[in-house]
Amino acid sequence: MRLIKHPNIVQLYEVMASKTKIYFAMEYVRGGELFNKVAKGRLKEDAARKYFQQLIAAVDFCHSRDVYHRDLKPENLLLDEGGNLKVSDFGLSALFDSKRQDGLLHTTCGTPAYVAPEVINKRGYDGEKADIWSCGVVLFVLLAGYLPFHDQNLMEMYKKISKAEFKCPQWFHPEVRKLLSRILDPNPGSRITLIKLMENYWFKKGFKQIDKTPNPGKDQRESPRSVFDIEDNNSDGEGPSNPQKNQDSATMKPTCLNAFDIISLSPGFDLSGLFEKEKERRSEARFTAKKPASIIVSKLEEVASNESFNIMKKDGTVTMQSIKEGRKGQLAIDAEIFEISPSFHVVEVRKKSGDTMEYKKFFDQGLKTSLKDIVWTWQDGEQQQQEVENQERI
Repeated sequence: MRLIKHPNIVQLYEVMASKTKIYFAMEYVRGGELFNKVAKGRLKEDAARKYFQQLIAAVDFCHSRDVYHRDLKPENLLLDEGGNLKVSDFGLSALFDSKRQDGLLHTTCGTPAYVAPEVINKRGYDGEKADIWSCGVVLFVLLAGYLPFHDQNLMEMYKKISKAEFKCPQWFHPEVRKLLSRILDPNPGSRITLIKLMENYWFKKGFKQIDKTPNPGKDQRESPRSVFDIEDNNSDGEGPSNPQKNQDSATMKPTCLNAFDIISLSPGFDLSGLFEKEKERRSEARFTAKKPASIIVSKLEEVASNESFNIMKKDGTVTMQSIKEGRKGQLAIDAEIFEISPSFHVVEVRKKSGDTMEYKKFFDQGLKTSLKDIVWTWQDGEQQQQEVENQERI
């Protein structure tokens, strides 16, 4: 939620933590749930359109930040004192990084009556397309006062969803019927996109588009991923970069992580085991360093030069790519730097591409040895697993 600040999205102000509790300081929305309005009966067309426009504006903004909500429904849509919609409850949301190699999300989640057919089929789905379907169900509910897909038998309801078997009430405007048929299309490939949806005649009536271009300075200060911005003087990839030259060009813009960010980096809160295979989890490691970010970057550049790796730097991440071809192409490693304080950093190292065995060899014999002068502690995948096993024995 820290990635998304929009008038129609509930704002997360801060996350704090004690030894036993995590506290979220969030925007207070006085008007309650949109569901409470719908429970009293269907809405007038203009009111439904207004809420739908604000919902789409919020969802479009989320998608522009590669965030997919995945549980859109009236219960998760709040109203402020001015009657404006606020999207809340991002507990099931996914980032772009959650996608697998096929470019799709695979976690089945959401509320049954609002989920898209492809989510039910469990073959992977596009988060953007799935959210669009849910928005269509919400629009139907606002205008009709009831769900388009409903059955006491869950499997029967899933069959109706998979075939998009629904019937619009007679009071629906013809343009609304056409729009819903485009949104509630069981084929995600032909389902209407947000761009096309916002060009729709019925949708555009009275719609005011909100500028979703962020304030660069503000976003860079607040994003935990933007530890530094470096003008890469060797971005053409023709050879290893010059450490001294790149260090001189580095403009450090440190960003302190809040309590939630720090806690999420702790191995005790690592939930990846619920979603990833053991082999995948062990292709990453983490170390702490009591050094400024510039020193860490300089050391990584030195390693890259000594090991014949090209180096690229962007948004707080140093990417090292081997010049040589390996068993599965060129080995590439990401080192993402997080700032706890100006002189204390956490660095996550993970294989981006290439052969796992080649990565392990480089990690054990090259990277670990070369970084020993700046590393305070290492926490790699195998060490984490061993700690878990030891705790289980206790």
